Amino acid sequence: MFLFLSKVLDLLLAPLSWALLLWLVAWGLRRRRERLSRVLSVLGGVVLYAFSIEPVAMGLMRATEAGAVRSFQPGATYDAVIVLGGGLDPAATERTGVPEYNAAAERVLRGFELLREGRARQVLISGGSLDPRPEAVVEADVLLRQLQQWGIPRERIVTEGRSRNTRENAVESARIIQARGWKSLLLVTSAAHMPRAAGCFAAVGLRPDLLPVDSRASNTPLRRMSWLPRSGALNLSTDALRELAGRVVYRVRGWTAP
Repeated sequence: MFLFLSKVLDLLLAPLSWALLLWLVAWGLRRRRERLSRVLSVLGGVVLYAFSIEPVAMGLMRATEAGAVRSFQPGATYDAVIVLGGGLDPAATERTGVPEYNAAAERVLRGFELLREGRARQVLISGGSLDPRPEAVVEADVLLRQLQQWGIPRERIVTEGRSRNTRENAVESARIIQARGWKSLLLVTSAAHMPRAAGCFAAVGLRPDLLPVDSRASNTPLRRMSWLPRSGALNLSTDALRELAGRVVYRVRGWTAP
């Protein structure tokens, strides 16, 4: 039920959804409340424009990534690096039969680099599937094969393909970590996702070192940003809003710890 509600919340948190809802209400009021209908139509356009420009999108993403602490020790050799799923496009992967990645692909790339450089003895890939079909793509399994193709020995790769969200990433990973007796750990995930992920791991008694990747906020001065609406800026705004809302929900449910 929570997974279903989270998808509904994702839809409701999209600025495009807000604009469409305002326009829909405006259309329904066009005969009875003409002035209000016009106001709502304009408001819908303002909302869509505001979240589609670079200054707003970058401001939101900077706020989202601000809590991403980096505690990675470059000279250390960790027992395991924990790579959280979310970098794979399951639908495209199922369609083409080869790994297809999204903007968060740097998660697995950085995990691979750490293994190749000897900074971690093993990797734990945590990522399942929201698709209930038996033949559905499981991210951990796809990334296992990808790392093997890149030359990482099978015995250095541990997978967990049951988790469907960040809370379950932490719970399922904790079981494996305890069973294997790993002590020194490094958590790798996107910068925007790191505060919530670190909080989830802390809630199950784990405080690994942190390596945020996939940073999407830029340091471009405001005067050099574009004020023209762009779909990329709208996507960035939407991602930031969803992550910020996710932190609130997780905190309320007690799934994260300071």
